[in-house]
Formats: sequence, structure tokens, C-alpha cells
Amino acid sequence: MKPDIILVEPMMPEIETDLDAAYRVHRLFEPKDARRIDEIAGQIRAVVTGGGAGLDNEWIDRLPSLGVIAVNGVGTDRVNLEKARARGISVTTTPGVLTDDVADIGMALILAVLRQVTNGDRLVRSGGWAEGGSLPLGTSLKGKRLGILGLGQIGRALALRGEAFGMNVGFYNRSPLEGFAWRKAATPAELARESDILAVCVAGTAATRNMVDGAVLDALGPEGVLVNVSRGSVVDEDALIDALREGRIGAAGLDVFVGEPRIRPEFQTLENVVLAPHQGSATVETRRAMGRLVLENLSAFFAGREPPTDILKAR
Repeated sequence: MKPDIILVEPMMPEIETDLDAAYRVHRLFEPKDARRIDEIAGQIRAVVTGGGAGLDNEWIDRLPSLGVIAVNGVGTDRVNLEKARARGISVTTTPGVLTDDVADIGMALILAVLRQVTNGDRLVRSGGWAEGGSLPLGTSLKGKRLGILGLGQIGRALALRGEAFGMNVGFYNRSPLEGFAWRKAATPAELARESDILAVCVAGTAATRNMVDGAVLDALGPEGVLVNVSRGSVVDEDALIDALREGRIGAAGLDVFVGEPRIRPEFQTLENVVLAPHQGSATVETRRAMGRLVLENLSAFFAGREPPTDILKAR
């Protein structure tokens, strides 16, 4: 008999087809499946979820046989890792395969803000350009200081892209890093002060919640640009909205938000922010690779092997 698993949110059709071939998949987003979860809760040994959805404590408690939480992404801020560790539950992610696409979105947001790509699109579509309208001059990327907050895989990939555009790179990382020629800041505020664009690439955890606060935004200054491709929780959104409204920073490009997809309505009224619907990893190629890694982790777990990307395997 196929093992029972829960799928919290949809995946690519081809990945779901492979899941169905190997497992009895109970889709939490399908009402008919969700209604009968309690009946088979004791049989569930694996949950597949996304980084944004995660799996809360209530669900972990409802599944006494749970052995693996397979996250289709790299974010684990919606999973209680200590609770999983205490229960002996593996938590797997899909590292590496989404690095380049997320870094690309970071670069796209920088370009969109500095070169007014979305404002230009609206001007042309509205007919304003044909009627003689124009945009203020944009800002060149060459020679600008790009600060990378969190020099993990995505941060490094974005730094290399920035260098290709002629930008000067600096970084702040919570743990010590050596061997990089880029300038190193001692604090997030120091990095912001030395940057024209501050790119948030640090992992979203309890330790990084609101790392980008009012003081960091003030250090970035009225000409500075904030770009976030990490997690909404890393930025104090109250402080960010105030800073954008009051001109204490110049602009922002955001792919992630607190409480997404229901974002703060204030963002939708601000003219100096470019908004994206958390699409950093949203390419066919990357979502396929992520799905394949989820399948590999599940296959290893049910075969009695250690899942290859278990982030708690040192427990």
C-alpha cells in the first residue's frame, strides 16, 4: 500500500503526478481531502509544504507518526525547528537550485527602481507618453554601492550580478566570513550607511525578525533604495512604510511581505515602491528542480535513508 502524505499547497503538475504515483496524496487545499485528514492523521508520515506556508505546531501535534516535513523552498521560518528536532522529525529544504533565479529577481527589482521600469510601463499604457508625458531621469547602476545583508548563496549570487553591472559591493553577515574581497560592515546599520542600495538576503528566522528597522533605514538615507528578496519578517514594515512616506529613504523593491499574499494596503498607495508577488523562484526550470529535490527527500525517507537535504541531520 502506498504511504499517506499531506500536500499543503499545489506544486507543478508533473511533480504532483509523480507524487500520486508513489504516495496516497491528501491535498490540504482540496476541501474533500481536508475534511478527511483527521481520519487518517495517524497514518501520515510526511508533509510536503512551501516555505511560506510551512507547518504550524498544531499540525505537528495532530500527526503522531510524522517523520519528515519536506519544504519546497529554502525558508523554514514557518516550521518550529526545535519542536521538530525534539520529535525526531526531519525537515528538508531545496537549497541551491533556486539561488540564481532569486538573485535575478533581486537584480530586476534594482533595475526596476533605479531605471523606473514600472513607472515607464504605466506611462506608456495610460497614453500619457503619447500626450507628451515623461519620466524624471533614472539613476545609473554603475558605480553605485550595493550592500548585501546576508552573504549566503543568494547574497553571493546577487553580489556577483551587481559587480557585472559595475556596482561596488559590501556586505554584512551574522557569522564571520573570510576570503571575500568585498568590503565588510560590522553592523546592518553600518552597511546601510555605506550603501546606495541595501539588498536583504538574510534568512528569515526569529533572530533576524525586524533586523531592518528604523535605525537601519535612517542610515540608508533619503537617496537610498531597499530591496528585499528574503522574507517580509526581516524588515519592520511599519518603519519601512513611514520611511517611504516621509522620504527618509528614496524607494524600495519588494518581493516578500509580512502576511503575504495579503499585504499591507499602504504599499499599494506608495509611488516609490515596486511590488512583486514573491516570484523569486518562480521559473519553470527552478520549480521543476525544487520539486525533484522534494521527491528525492521523500524517497530517501520512506526507504529508511537520511533525506539528502535534512537541515536537522546533525541532531
